[in-house]
Amino acid sequence: MTTHPNDPSLRSFIEIDPGSDFPIQNLPYGVFSTAANPTPRVGVAIGNFVLDLWELEQDSRLDVGPLGVFSGSSLNPFMALGPKVWTKTRARISELLRHDHPELRDNEELRKQALVPMREARLHLPFAVSGYTDFYSSKEHATNVGVMFRGKDNALQPNWLHMPIAYNGRASTVVVSGTKVKRPRGQLKPPNVEVPSFGPCKRLDFELEMGVVVGQPSAMGGMLTESQAEEMIFGFVLLNDWSARDIQQWEYVPLGPFLAKAFATSISPWVVMREALEPFRLKGPVQEPVPLDYLKQARPQNYDLELDVSLRAAGANAPAGISRTNFKYMYWSSVQQLMHHASSGCAMNVGDLLGSGTISGPEKNQRGSLLEISWNGTEPAELPGGAKRAFLEDGDSLVMRGWCQGNGYRVGFGEVEGTILAAE
Repeated sequence: MTTHPNDPSLRSFIEIDPGSDFPIQNLPYGVFSTAANPTPRVGVAIGNFVLDLWELEQDSRLDVGPLGVFSGSSLNPFMALGPKVWTKTRARISELLRHDHPELRDNEELRKQALVPMREARLHLPFAVSGYTDFYSSKEHATNVGVMFRGKDNALQPNWLHMPIAYNGRASTVVVSGTKVKRPRGQLKPPNVEVPSFGPCKRLDFELEMGVVVGQPSAMGGMLTESQAEEMIFGFVLLNDWSARDIQQWEYVPLGPFLAKAFATSISPWVVMREALEPFRLKGPVQEPVPLDYLKQARPQNYDLELDVSLRAAGANAPAGISRTNFKYMYWSSVQQLMHHASSGCAMNVGDLLGSGTISGPEKNQRGSLLEISWNGTEPAELPGGAKRAFLEDGDSLVMRGWCQGNGYRVGFGEVEGTILAAE
């Protein structure tokens, strides 16, 4: 009888710290290269190593179909093979890494070729982003922003409780963790001036989000059931949708965000498979009013996923925590977002990326953006050494982390980091 890859009792022959994001129960996919072999290829994170799947494929230890699926610079060819292949491959990788399975454990030559120390790996954007959509699905975040700009009695717009709100973003500026972000430029018009000017953003912000990686296409003109949408989701990444609040304030009426959100979106290099998150499923908040039939869910579609944000101010030696929240608070689930996205007949593609929208919780320390943390600049966050931040300054570095805590292990995402450079 084959042991399921999510079994908490599984152990790898590789020594893994209990606090590691990458135990044998996780096995997230990414794309990496090394100085010795600069060609990008697909790997899986296991403890402090990257398992080179192209090496295993060449050695006939992995058979996923056409040879070379793992030899390229993106996960798209593998994702296109579908959920049955994803499940079968994850089970096989788990088997190869188990402490009681000799095939890789006792093959010293193959281990040297296939197990790359994480410190030697350069991590790349894990998949080719076909399209990018950013949602607005945290009730706490939407309420906070609404109170700031429209007042308490008109915080949520009338449509917000009836459907997942979103806008189409730019796939061209989705970048992997560690990519430096230049401060954007744009039209600025503070309320106290009559005409706009053009220049660097003065109110640069982050948005703590999760990203859904779509691994299967849907037909133009069709719709998706809950189970169909669920099966299309390959996995999840951490996502920081950088935002220029002052550019956004002037440009978003009447059509919504545009250049204020188009300059950079950072994602983590490891894609944690939906299947690895199964043990952490739970029901989301009660939805009132009850969603229309096409958005109804029969299964729990939220996840108990801890999220943490830290900020290292320019010139500071160490980062400081500024937010700690959980993905479970999302009002509209990832499955509902995908069902809604396709409901008009919009075709979805392999490699589409759906941002969850800023994830905030009910408490003040659970706010997922500086806009909320500083309450639109009126209550700057206090950092060690006396520094304060209402919005991000040049040289600031922001790090997001996320993980699901199991019994004696955690299924984590690593981190997504970005440092702000001055505008040119």
